[in-house]
Amino acid sequence: MSKTVSTSTIALVKATVPALEAHGLDIVREMYSRMFRNPEIRDLFNQSHHDGVGAQPRALTGAILAYASNIDNLAVLGPAVERIAQKHVGLQILPEHYPHVADALLGAIKAVLGDAATDEILAAWGEAYWFLANILIERERNIYTEQKSADGGWNGWRDFRVEEIIEESQLIRSFVLRPADGGSIIRHKPGQYLTFWLDVPGHPPLKRNYSISNAPNSAVYRISVKREPQGLASGWLHDNAKPGTILKVSAPAGEFFLPENVERPVVLLSGGVGLTPMVSMLETLVERGSAVPVHYIHGTQNRATHAMRDHVRKLASNGTAVSITAFHEEPLTDEVQGHHYEQVGRVTDEWLLTNTPVDVADYFICGPRPFLHATVSTLAAAGVPASRIHYEFFGPADEVLAA
Repeated sequence: MSKTVSTSTIALVKATVPALEAHGLDIVREMYSRMFRNPEIRDLFNQSHHDGVGAQPRALTGAILAYASNIDNLAVLGPAVERIAQKHVGLQILPEHYPHVADALLGAIKAVLGDAATDEILAAWGEAYWFLANILIERERNIYTEQKSADGGWNGWRDFRVEEIIEESQLIRSFVLRPADGGSIIRHKPGQYLTFWLDVPGHPPLKRNYSISNAPNSAVYRISVKREPQGLASGWLHDNAKPGTILKVSAPAGEFFLPENVERPVVLLSGGVGLTPMVSMLETLVERGSAVPVHYIHGTQNRATHAMRDHVRKLASNGTAVSITAFHEEPLTDEVQGHHYEQVGRVTDEWLLTNTPVDVADYFICGPRPFLHATVSTLAAAGVPASRIHYEFFGPADEVLAA
């Protein structure tokens, strides 16, 4: 982000911040309404994030406001841009899609703000949009090139066959996927996700991200999917995917991953289905024979919802410095502490700060938004620098501009 937009545009965009604070959500909803009139553009998006709750419109509103507020200090947006680019690549967003978003955004600003959206304001926002869009387009082009050129790499949607289905808990089921063409696959970075194009009868194509839950290899991916109460995609996978089912998959993506060289203690902290990228990381560390201390900490309701428990404990028995702590919020009556779980309740701030090496560890965290917010806030307040706090959550990210 070495270049900047013009001084006049910076001034005009920053001047619109109060209007965005007051009317940003209306602008974003109008923008999506305009874009979704085009089925080709509509089908790029995860429609579950655009339901009555409006999670994605709120996330985009926050992202636009952050961009407008920091347009004169774009370096702070670097991590957000990388997250957006990775999401876009998973969804197969291409340069030709960006003009549709520009037209919808500028049209929405005019429709909502009326006469306050002067030609000068619209021109400034047009310049600001295309400045950011070109940064994203360039980064996405590089990611697509890396994916295509990697061993086992591909661009676009590739057919994978479901090879095996594993019941991990009452709610979570794993799907082992092998390329239908018999070729090799990209060795993903532990923590990354796959994006799926699902054709569900009676619905537009569904796009969903699922974290890869096994260590990198050249043959198969494993995803572990929780059946959500109203989850159209997860419900379809649980009810309809069988061994032999073909699924359309884009190449691994995501900026949340375990680095190649791990030199500090690692804390893998998860809640619920957030364990999926953690299992990939744990498998990887054990396979590498890593000597760094690894603290695997997982919270769930009880034995019935505790996915991959035996697998994780077997991994720990093979690791030279792996400790396991399971928190069961409401243990079943026949559960035995010390066997089925280690701690009752949820992971508390006090327990985390007392039982993990706060002064030196890298923390990798995944789970529901409240879990993440509380944990990240606790670590930051304890003095853990942002460079050692890495996190991922499932759902629309506040920084994502189109997902």
